[in-house]
Amino acid sequence: MTWIHALLLGILEGLTEFLPVSSTGHLYLLGVYLGDSGDAAKALEIVMQLGAVVALVIYYRVRLWALVKGILARDPASLRLLWALFLGFVPVVVIGMPFHRRIEDVLMAPIPIAIALIVGGVVMVVVEQVRRRGTGEDPGDEGLDKVTPRRAVLVGIAQCFALWPGASRSMVTIVGGQLAGLNTPTSADFSFFLSIPTLGAATLFALWKHRHEIQDAPGGALALGVSTVTSFAVAFLVIAAFLRYLKRRGLAPFGWYRIVFGAVVLFLALRSAA
Repeated sequence: MTWIHALLLGILEGLTEFLPVSSTGHLYLLGVYLGDSGDAAKALEIVMQLGAVVALVIYYRVRLWALVKGILARDPASLRLLWALFLGFVPVVVIGMPFHRRIEDVLMAPIPIAIALIVGGVVMVVVEQVRRRGTGEDPGDEGLDKVTPRRAVLVGIAQCFALWPGASRSMVTIVGGQLAGLNTPTSADFSFFLSIPTLGAATLFALWKHRHEIQDAPGGALALGVSTVTSFAVAFLVIAAFLRYLKRRGLAPFGWYRIVFGAVVLFLALRSAA
């Protein structure tokens, strides 16, 4: 993998990790186009999520520090949020650890990714239409203090659908929060908080599992550094812009993008297979 390829992957990772459009699907498709589909390339695609996670931690640093202080002081609200994050994290660990590799072997391909993009887009558009019912209002409870254990479990179960490449972890958790009774900004906040342990654990696991491939691959250290730093810078800008956009427009535009992009990918994949 050249540093230019790593730069492109880092930009794409930063753009798509926290948008509900599937970073995994976009990165896989770009990797296929660039010809970077070996084990080292796949590992780098996961490990460079570290940059996006660091960007998220820095963006939420004030609220995270308040959460830490609240937990140490045994503040009830902080302990409830910690418990909610734990409940949201557990389902994907229970399902993801034993079945992740099998799911990836079957579904990490252009046609399944395209189907996931289209289905996810339809779900987002329909959910937005049903929730807002033409009023433009964003219903649901506001504030992370409204994330009850039941709602956290529902979001955690929804997060399991992100194991399907192309589904998008951000999409399924935000929509899961909406369906659980939270408004869109609160669903996004909880989704982003939940992504810290989820993506952090996945990154550390990939770094350990693929450490030899990364170390031995030509340009591996340079590619890792370039992609990680780039994903950090781009993700930091995207997070703030995305949260502002959600308050004005909701998820529907991203749903339509997924439908169109997924249809293009599906058409090209079917034509190539013919």
